[in-house]
Amino acid sequence: MKHAVHIVNGPNLNLLGQREPDKYGHTSFEAYLEVLRKQFPEIELTYFQSNVEGGLIDHLHSIGFDGGGVILNAGGYTHTSVALRDAVASIDAPVVEVHITNVHAREEFRHVSLLSPVCQGVICGLGLEGYAAAVRALVSG
Repeated sequence: MKHAVHIVNGPNLNLLGQREPDKYGHTSFEAYLEVLRKQFPEIELTYFQSNVEGGLIDHLHSIGFDGGGVILNAGGYTHTSVALRDAVASIDAPVVEVHITNVHAREEFRHVSLLSPVCQGVICGLGLEGYAAAVRALVSG
């Protein structure tokens, strides 16, 4: 049986490849997901994206008890959502917080994450490669 890793992306990440390509690159997440699946054929990678806070919370509740790990890029909700933090704290799955850019080199309001204290780890500033690093972290235990 394949190890499951769930990738959950928050608001505006549906625009990867189009939105601020100088910061986020020219690759859509769907295209990058195919690269990840080829890189980790032994891992069952699922993907969910929502611009809606409640949709992210509902999805975390639905996957957070199945024995898999979660890679969460909550976008702007990272810095504002107590409800999303509580959802991460409520589930059994280990969660790795990922950010494509180095949030500590950006605006000051991005320096604080409400999610980090309830996540297994945080990866930021590696571009899309941060997702691969998170997969490796989750499957290595």
